[in-house]
Amino acid sequence: MKTLIAYFSVEGTTAQVAKDAAASLGADLFEIRPEVPYTAADIRYTNPLARCNREKFGGKEVPVEGRIEGFEDYELVLIGFPIWYGAAPNVINTFCKGYNWYGKKIAAFATSGGSGIGKTADKLRPYVSGGELLGARLVRSGAELAAWVEGLA
Repeated sequence: MKTLIAYFSVEGTTAQVAKDAAASLGADLFEIRPEVPYTAADIRYTNPLARCNREKFGGKEVPVEGRIEGFEDYELVLIGFPIWYGAAPNVINTFCKGYNWYGKKIAAFATSGGSGIGKTADKLRPYVSGGELLGARLVRSGAELAAWVEGLA
């Protein structure tokens, strides 16, 4: 099964999990990057005026840089991100809107410094319409992600 791991990472945690899992699973990687990169101040959620807060509570689109070539060839797509406010950051929703998910199997994984996975799968489902969302899981390592994915297949 041709597999892609698409991930968004600001501080490197999700990136490391994605890279380790890709090496283990033989998957391709795509980094989801906002057109305007986040700074440390942008993700300081304790500041009500921080960019992450304005985006989340304002329901703002976050334009994504680049596209995945040959997306139609992937059968399984893993989407990784840090948990922001009990869900995926808005950049993930924007990313998902840019592709046709029909017939794809999709699994979401997240990293978190303290919050759980919550209703992440339910909140992501409308953005991957046409695909089969297999679930969402909080992971701490690439090995944990790879083991979960192998169990899904």
